[in-house]
Amino acid sequence: MVYTKELKLVEVVQEGGEEVLKLNYEPMPYIPSIEDNPLVMMDAIDKLIENPSAARISFAQRRRYNYSYEQTKMLVEIANIYSYFIKSKRATSLQNLGLSTDPPELLGQRLSALQYLLTSLLKQDPLSAYAELKRAIRRETINLKTIEEQRYKDSVLIYLRILQDIFDQLEKTTLIAQAREYLAGYTPGDREVYKLMFRPTITPDFMYSKIAASPPLDGEQLDIYKLNSSTDISIFRTPNEIKNLYHMTPPEFKLSEDKFELLDLAKKVLSEHQPQAGEFLDPERMRGTFTNISKDLIRELAEQRGMLLKPEEIAEMAEILVRHTIGFGVIELLLEDEKIQDITINSPMGQVPIFILHSDHNECTTNIIPTSTDFESWATKFRLISGRPLDEANPILDTEIITPKARSRLSVIGKPLNPYGYGMSFRRHRDTPWTLPLFIKNGMISPLGAGLLSFTIDGARAHLIAGTRSSGKTSFLSSLLLEIMRKYRVLTIEDTLELPTDSMRKLGYNIQPLKVRAALVKSGSEISAEEGIRTSLRLGDSALIVGEVRSTEAVALFEAMRIGASANVVAGTIHADSPYGVFDRIANDLKVPKTSFKATDIIIICNPIRSADGMKKVRRVLSITEVRKEWEEDPVAERGFVDLMRYNAKKDILEPTPELMNGESEILKGIGANVREWVGNWDAIWDNIVLRADLKKMLVDYSDKTKMPELLEAEFSLQGNDMFHRITESVQSEVGSGDTKRIKFEWEEWLKREIRKKQLG
Repeated sequence: MVYTKELKLVEVVQEGGEEVLKLNYEPMPYIPSIEDNPLVMMDAIDKLIENPSAARISFAQRRRYNYSYEQTKMLVEIANIYSYFIKSKRATSLQNLGLSTDPPELLGQRLSALQYLLTSLLKQDPLSAYAELKRAIRRETINLKTIEEQRYKDSVLIYLRILQDIFDQLEKTTLIAQAREYLAGYTPGDREVYKLMFRPTITPDFMYSKIAASPPLDGEQLDIYKLNSSTDISIFRTPNEIKNLYHMTPPEFKLSEDKFELLDLAKKVLSEHQPQAGEFLDPERMRGTFTNISKDLIRELAEQRGMLLKPEEIAEMAEILVRHTIGFGVIELLLEDEKIQDITINSPMGQVPIFILHSDHNECTTNIIPTSTDFESWATKFRLISGRPLDEANPILDTEIITPKARSRLSVIGKPLNPYGYGMSFRRHRDTPWTLPLFIKNGMISPLGAGLLSFTIDGARAHLIAGTRSSGKTSFLSSLLLEIMRKYRVLTIEDTLELPTDSMRKLGYNIQPLKVRAALVKSGSEISAEEGIRTSLRLGDSALIVGEVRSTEAVALFEAMRIGASANVVAGTIHADSPYGVFDRIANDLKVPKTSFKATDIIIICNPIRSADGMKKVRRVLSITEVRKEWEEDPVAERGFVDLMRYNAKKDILEPTPELMNGESEILKGIGANVREWVGNWDAIWDNIVLRADLKKMLVDYSDKTKMPELLEAEFSLQGNDMFHRITESVQSEVGSGDTKRIKFEWEEWLKREIRKKQLG
């Protein structure tokens, strides 16, 4: 729902299975703040008396002020006390206030006092009502001791009983329970205590997501950084939450009132220019067009209002406007944060905050709550961008989205699979591809493990990267792709584009991505993954990379590996937690013949490792395993799996096994059999693996020493790989052998020269 000037003063709507009481405060001369203004609190309670089933309350006045279920519940409890005593006349009829023989002026005083307390003070300032009741009960109790005549005592007792009844009801409320520690010495009329309990999420008119603008008062700030020049991020630890709070202050919240009004008006005008479905096929071009339109519109509206805006102000406002019209709103800002790995949005809509996985602070709750309007808007755009259905017949959608500063994989589930509406999960891709040196730096793999896999990739072996969800499989596969020499062609096959093919193309790779139909989608214009793999074999000699092995395409993939596609690298990812788990999934679940499974050469297991307290999680390569060929039924029982490297949890490092150290690897010897210098020479094979490991470790060490993290990024890492091959070829030609010491020396000298060039600018 969009608030407009024509909105009813009071409206009750259904959002996410809850009733939301919406109040239009545009005509009011003051801000709709329950915590600051007693008149607003009184108005809210009055409306809740009439609508006691409301679960949330929302005010509209340029911005929208949204109070949560827990905060609204506190007001509903006060409203129920009012209804109990006023509507039933339990405390406001003369006959209930004392004896019939009491003087009329005494009964009138009691009636007046109770009416003020219940009809005014209780609704404007419940804490003051509580304090006043406490004082009145104490006063009347003392008064009772001074009265001698029994009939007057009885009258006071009746009045005391009514006061005590109201006090007892108020005593049971959540509001009093939460405020109790602040009530000693409480000054009537002081609103500071209310500010601790009522803290709305605030949303400008031109955006829908609700954002808690104020940081938690009881929070301990753990981290603070800027996302860009106008977006602030703070991380808080709060006493009652196991997850940290990721608190964002977006640029929308730093605009002046005049700019708020201007953007609100601009959005209404821009909404008339709805993009066509075809425009979503080229999001970058569409965004550029709408940005130019937005700049012109804002400039024109500002001139009409006599506002002087600088070009950079117009650009900032246009960016905000585009983000909240054709873009994805606050999701774009979250995806801009390089430290965010996953974003999770759950239903019911409008009730649950967004959750994230942060690289430094692990699982966090955010201060952002998307609304049903957000969900519907995003779902429509996802359908248009992907060209895939999202409805009750097809309640699952996997696609990728590209924003100006990020790429991510997106999974959406809808009804009937999700009975409460939509649920969404974003997996943010790194801005540049992962590299093996980067994974050495963050501890996911050891230098020797990286050297071993660089060797097997160069040796054109078939690799499967396995692991659970969020184990880093796709990121690790991306790092292995950069070990393929740029002179070879690469074909990728994915149902959701996650591999960094665009980045690799810009880095000089001859790479062709193929997009196929998702396994869960049974129809549509896209071809199946199985057919995509068979088609790739007709596109010439290429390395073949399958984003994820999920379904029947596994049969075609292993057929390709068996009939000779493995003349180049074949690699992919699969969900499994052990080498046998990979075999079980492929042979038993996906029905690939066991003889075909033997085309796999190397299985790499990646998984998250949790700390002892369960609060932190890191990704690690747990094993590198070769698949031998001399077994018939069970690769475990018949020693078909041989670990070359295994993770040591105590040392937190991937270590070589005795089989690798002793040269008992058929795969590595098979690679060596194709190189004249290495045939039958295990020492030469081992030296080359160690050399590759040393060079990658050297890159990490120099990066740390010179404080130049860019040395580990894809562009420079690839230069290092290319130079390794050139130096190896040169040394081989000059001395007739691959002298590892000389190769290492010359490569280090090259590295030093490149670093000096960068340092000199």
